[in-house]
Amino acid sequence: MKKQGTILIVDDDEDINLALGMLLKPHYKSVFTETNPYHLPRLLDQYEPDVVLLDMNFSKGRSDGQEGLGWLRKIKELRPAVQVVMVTAYSDVSRAVEAVKAGATDFLEKPWRNEKLLATVHAVFELSQTRMRLAEARTVQSAMSAALDQPFSDLIGRSAPMLAVLKTVEKVAATDANVLLLGENGVGKEVIARAIHRQSERAQPVFIAVDMGALPESLFESELFGHRKGAFTGAVDDRPGRFSLANGGTLFLDEIGNIPPALQAKLLQALQTHTVTPVGGDRSVPVDIRVICATNQPLRQMVAQGKFREDLLYRINTVEIQIPPLRERGEDIDLLADHFLQRYARKYRKDGLAIHPDAREKLHRYAWPGNVRELQHIIERAVILSEGDRLLPADFHLTDALLSNRTAPQTLNLHDHEKRLITEALERHSGNISKAAEALGLTRAALYRRMEKHGMAVE
Repeated sequence: MKKQGTILIVDDDEDINLALGMLLKPHYKSVFTETNPYHLPRLLDQYEPDVVLLDMNFSKGRSDGQEGLGWLRKIKELRPAVQVVMVTAYSDVSRAVEAVKAGATDFLEKPWRNEKLLATVHAVFELSQTRMRLAEARTVQSAMSAALDQPFSDLIGRSAPMLAVLKTVEKVAATDANVLLLGENGVGKEVIARAIHRQSERAQPVFIAVDMGALPESLFESELFGHRKGAFTGAVDDRPGRFSLANGGTLFLDEIGNIPPALQAKLLQALQTHTVTPVGGDRSVPVDIRVICATNQPLRQMVAQGKFREDLLYRINTVEIQIPPLRERGEDIDLLADHFLQRYARKYRKDGLAIHPDAREKLHRYAWPGNVRELQHIIERAVILSEGDRLLPADFHLTDALLSNRTAPQTLNLHDHEKRLITEALERHSGNISKAAEALGLTRAALYRRMEKHGMAVE
């Protein structure tokens, strides 16, 4: 079976080119020949060869091998990853060794034995593929490390709207369906996307996130699909795009509604064919990815206005999940606040911090236009600036216009009420267990048992 590779033969002797071509074509998908080495820069871009067989001498009467060495350096300058095999006469063996030191992978002597030539080319081609896979693996590892370094919040919530979301996440994660996440800024769309990825069969490969809203239109194709060296100013080397980096894993396209209409067709093509063509390349690269998209924009309204392709919308929302804003899941405010408090108390070495009940009530009365992300920032700021062991209402700088006069929502959750009452009793009596127990109508032992049930530390 032919190898999926490209071989370029550059020799000024047409008979040599013909013989090498006939020998290699049964073994490789693409074999090209050229007699004029000055065409090399164009041919490297046009054919993207894996291996180049390069003659040592081109001009009549020349036998010093300097021409071949010069073109070898040019090839390595233009395409460092290309493997070069020098083809030389017996008298040029010393020059061929010099060429290997200059970057050639191997050399062949004229006249050659067919078995030896095929073995050499096969070995060099396999080396080319191995190095390419290693380079891609290193790039993926770098992307994985960057992704893992991103702040991550576990899915937190027991309000009815959030429980419905979690149930859908559990169902869709087991499939390979494309998912569209809808919701206001800051509701946790990327957190949901990461949760879907972690619970899927693609959990081991990488999760790649792309902020489409921050992607310049001029770099759209290069960032998503990759580019070849020299494709444009600044493209100093081949670079895989986000689609290729996410191969085998999950690609998260955030702010999908911000893609200009002219570029939506290119994204749709990649999603439909499961292939991408790097900028400056002429070969499509297959990709195996699961796509999760997110937006805070009304895509269906944009479709009606001609601002978003209807076929692209159908492609990305096999399953659609609407994530509720924080103001509609008030029962989760305390859970989230405590989660962020623990994180930042550890980060800033302020263990033992607690949120005063009056401060909790203030958090419940706020409208949270920035949703969970805003709550996270508010908690972090309060922890940084705190001076005591309790965060008071004044520690939370919230816009007065967005504070209502309503009190914290009255739920029928006995667990929450019990923990809140115990916390308030301990606050009022400065942590004195006996007095707190008396105020609650409990014995000390009964209060200890309840504190242990709620995971509350005894000071």
